[in-house]
Amino acid sequence: MADDGGRHRQSRLFTDDDGGFDAERAREESLPVEDGEVIDTDELADHQTYLEGRGIYDERNRVNDLTGKEWKYATKSVIAEGYPPALQHDLRREHGGQKPPRLCAELIGRFSKAGDTVLDPFAGVGGTLLGASVCEHEGTGLREAIGFERTRRWVEIYETALVRENEERRERGDPPLAEQEMRHGDCADLIEEVPDDSVDLLLTDVPYWHMDELEQTRNERRTRESSLGSFDGRDADGVDDESDDEPGAQSRREGSTDGEWETKADWLDDMATKFDCFTDAVAPDGHVVVFIGDMYRDQSYEFLSAELAQAIEAAAPLTLAATLIWYDPTKDLHVYGYPFSFVPSMVHQNVLVFRPADDSDAN
Repeated sequence: MADDGGRHRQSRLFTDDDGGFDAERAREESLPVEDGEVIDTDELADHQTYLEGRGIYDERNRVNDLTGKEWKYATKSVIAEGYPPALQHDLRREHGGQKPPRLCAELIGRFSKAGDTVLDPFAGVGGTLLGASVCEHEGTGLREAIGFERTRRWVEIYETALVRENEERRERGDPPLAEQEMRHGDCADLIEEVPDDSVDLLLTDVPYWHMDELEQTRNERRTRESSLGSFDGRDADGVDDESDDEPGAQSRREGSTDGEWETKADWLDDMATKFDCFTDAVAPDGHVVVFIGDMYRDQSYEFLSAELAQAIEAAAPLTLAATLIWYDPTKDLHVYGYPFSFVPSMVHQNVLVFRPADDSDAN
């Protein structure tokens, strides 16, 4: 059976007695099968390559190394996944606001290509750096990562976590994770050492300002003392996951820059100024991806993600391209406000995705 081009179409060669597709026969012949269909590799364009188990990759892809099938999944606006403790979490958890390295690896895979440079100007205990290394073995390829961190303790934790993780990996026979570059110092100074247009992806979790901390601490204490501390009977300390346990927990990170801003406006102005400086280092076709959680304070919802996005766009040559949600379905639920007031139990983080602005964005 010849098709219009005079070639045999693979998808017509593997039918059962009833004329339906015979997937088992196709697999026996070692032909690629995706979603119940044989991939006709003869019909692929010159810029397309079939990657076994992953789908068809388009070499014109300038954003990442994902196939079309992977790209479709990656464009989902909600990342609904809980990340169990891993990669020396018991050590890294000393930092109250660290993000799961595998979540960072997933975002790195969406917004960069193998060999690209990733920068985290608020690196903490190195979740972004570990994620960039994880990509070599569990993602689409190693990225070179640079982290800035002004708290020496967090730098030491990253370095220790990497050593311990690689010791365990060697014992299991797994290849070690690459060591990334963690620089100790203030990001406002260190960014001056990074050449313009040299960073392909800036991925970070911003520090939070001091906001009603004493009142929040009292509310937290009451919740933990109450028998209604959580729906399953555990208190907030009974949760050992990779994220914060309650609304506003990130504002109380030990060793963070909390308290240096007197007001939210001060914090927004400082973040906007810093991102304006960061953007010079980002390549014109790169991305800036920012974790930011909303808060509930003094009976009012603080829409920090929207306010931060507006502040950054107003100050830096960046355009907000997307807002993603990281929803952790395993997150413990607490009873806030019951039975007098509805107070949200935060189970999500916002992920702002910016791209460098061009002339068309200004029009």
